[in-house]
Amino acid sequence: MLPARFRYVVVEGPIGAGKTTLARLLAARTGGVELFEKPDDNPFLAGFYEDPRRYALPVQLFFLFQRIGQLRAVAQRDLFGGVTVADFMLEKDPLFARLTLDDDEFRLYQQVYSQIKPDTVAPDLVIYLQASTERLVERVRRRGIGQERKIGEDYLERLAASYSQFFYRYEAAPVLIVNSDNLNFADEPADFDLLLRCINEMRGPREFISRGGT
Repeated sequence: MLPARFRYVVVEGPIGAGKTTLARLLAARTGGVELFEKPDDNPFLAGFYEDPRRYALPVQLFFLFQRIGQLRAVAQRDLFGGVTVADFMLEKDPLFARLTLDDDEFRLYQQVYSQIKPDTVAPDLVIYLQASTERLVERVRRRGIGQERKIGEDYLERLAASYSQFFYRYEAAPVLIVNSDNLNFADEPADFDLLLRCINEMRGPREFISRGGT
């Protein structure tokens, strides 16, 4: 279902973009191994949504160590024996840190990050899901995860802008940019088939998918 050159695929995007849903569909369709974030394992996350100022640094460091551990475990396996589909990349970790930490904490975070960041294998393909702030807010509210209800529109807007700036400069792997505002991969098979077709036809280092709304 995917070209042989795409053995390690990462789906990325801001909260509410639908990255885990799409990553799960891709893994199921290809028989691939899932490499997904585990936010429920973070003991500081609930406190962060109640008191961001107090819990920003521990929640960020926990995620950093967790993601590094997951990627190291993958590196010890035969990553290219089959398809691996991830819903995160380590390089996105500083995006969240910059949004949630004050200047002193962020400098500390950068020191930790630079010291422990492993040499990781670049993805063969990154699928970057974009969405308007209005759509991100709508999706976050609709899925109704208790602690996520406290995420504000301003935070989602700044997060989406950070992702946009990051991928504007990103050159480590081919990027398929998907405007997901009017695409529903979970419930519309035609939308998922469109994505698979675009992946199979991808030739350049950066391509774009969009579908107009009504």
